[in-house]
Amino acid sequence: MRIAELLNRDDGPVFSFEFFPPKTPEGEKNLYRALTELKPLDPAYVSVTYGAGGSTRDKTLEIVQRIKEEFDLEAMAHFTCVEQTIEDIEATLARMRDAGIENVLALRGDPPAGQAEWRKTEGGLEFSHELVRLIRGGHEFSVGAACFPETHIHATSAEDDLRHLKDKVDAGVDFLITQMFFHNDLYFEFVERARNAGIEVPIIPGIWPITNVAQIKKVTELCAATIRPELLAELEARADEPEAALDFGVAYATLQSAELLREGAPGIHFYTLNRSPATRAILGALKLQRPWLQASSSISSASATRGEPSGAA
Repeated sequence: MRIAELLNRDDGPVFSFEFFPPKTPEGEKNLYRALTELKPLDPAYVSVTYGAGGSTRDKTLEIVQRIKEEFDLEAMAHFTCVEQTIEDIEATLARMRDAGIENVLALRGDPPAGQAEWRKTEGGLEFSHELVRLIRGGHEFSVGAACFPETHIHATSAEDDLRHLKDKVDAGVDFLITQMFFHNDLYFEFVERARNAGIEVPIIPGIWPITNVAQIKKVTELCAATIRPELLAELEARADEPEAALDFGVAYATLQSAELLREGAPGIHFYTLNRSPATRAILGALKLQRPWLQASSSISSASATRGEPSGAA
């Protein structure tokens, strides 16, 4: 089913999981073990990332097709225009269509390994809004795109970043998924700015459960996501206690997700890292408590209008 249709239903928030193509046979076992363990939580869909420079293109499509056929789950393929001509892009989209894939996350993509700056491929595309427009021009996919509550690392300003996002949405994006963030006011403020800029599509918060202190510090440095001093202090107090750090991370992400849903977010997209325990615990607790039923009737789950943050923010 097309994700745009899932987001328009009135039966509660849309939960989804993100996976990446593994590089080893053991990693592949971990991926399919996680899928087996997470399937009973009945996600609306899952997504599979696309390696830098399109390095996992074939593997991404293989995994998405297998998820749809063997796990009977809706699956979305991430897709970039890096190192592809327009003809290459069209050919890959045709393969997706023939494989029964209905949903695509359209991204400009990161530079290939060893290349410091992003460069347009000769005969290809330069911007993600061009990719969205190409997909919309001759294909029947539901198209998602990424957005950045704290601004894309290569953007010249938050205002320019928002203008580029508006270009993507105007080109035909159905929904947006945010980069990870750890303080909910960043999401609420971003949604408010997006709405004021005329961006009306659903904005799904992307949540990264903190399971390893050293890992999350490295990841946030790379993508410029903020960990405020009070959260960092709690993490560093548990840096030498992996189980304590995991327990805290799960608790924090649960509180964070509950508030987002209570204040009208249309769902939660979990970055699973191809593991299931943290996501299973968080989503299991959310489905028991159903915080979205506590939302103000004035808040639209389709548009994620801002509410007053509390709790984890």
